[in-house]
Amino acid sequence: MMMQKLTAIKLLHTLVWLIIGPSIVYMVYSAAIGQINVFTWIGVALSIGEAIVILVNKWTCPLTPIAARYTEDRSPNFDIYLPRWLAKYNKHLFTPIMVAGWLLVLWRVVL
Repeated sequence: MMMQKLTAIKLLHTLVWLIIGPSIVYMVYSAAIGQINVFTWIGVALSIGEAIVILVNKWTCPLTPIAARYTEDRSPNFDIYLPRWLAKYNKHLFTPIMVAGWLLVLWRVVL
């Protein structure tokens, strides 16, 4: 039963990542080429929501401590189905990309 709960949390966490991660990348891409559209704004909204959730939870995903209840494993990807290196450096990689995206969108909208 504990393994089923951990699997469900990992699947949910991965699904959220598979929505937000590409949304952030698309936000940057569309702003970089000057094609701001509804999907750009979805990326902005999702990334701002993600940033708020991460900041409120002291720089961690709220699913991580829930997953931790069901395993002793603390490898970088114990709570998500991502390669270990990506899980480990996820915030380090996506935070600057996200901020760059916000700045590019702001620049495109203002100019």
